[in-house]
Amino acid sequence: MLEFSWTHILILVVAGLFILGPERLPQAAAWLGKTVRQVREFVSGAQQQLRDEMGDEFEEFRKPLQDLRELRSFDPRRALTAHLFDGDTDPLDLTGTGITPATNGHTAPRDRLAPGQPPPTDPDAT
Repeated sequence: MLEFSWTHILILVVAGLFILGPERLPQAAAWLGKTVRQVREFVSGAQQQLRDEMGDEFEEFRKPLQDLRELRSFDPRRALTAHLFDGDTDPLDLTGTGITPATNGHTAPRDRLAPGQPPPTDPDAT
């Protein structure tokens, strides 16, 4: 479907003012609105008629179109993660532990030190 931003609409209105003039622009806008409304009603009526006549087969024909629409919002990173981890959004089971994945792939520490607090030491390691 066509997508217009506010800048596109503003440019069309300004162009319409220059081409049609301020006298004919409201009539042209009303005609355009009425025509778009009639086309939408025609398309929805034709779609409903096809759905009524074809029944379940209509959804079979719409399935490839829905698959194509889903490809527009395809995210390779999300698809790869879902494939590798079988759709598990939390493969390391970090929920409830307070550990959040950092941006570089390492896990962030659970507890933060207060300002001025010395870090914990391991006497066996030093």
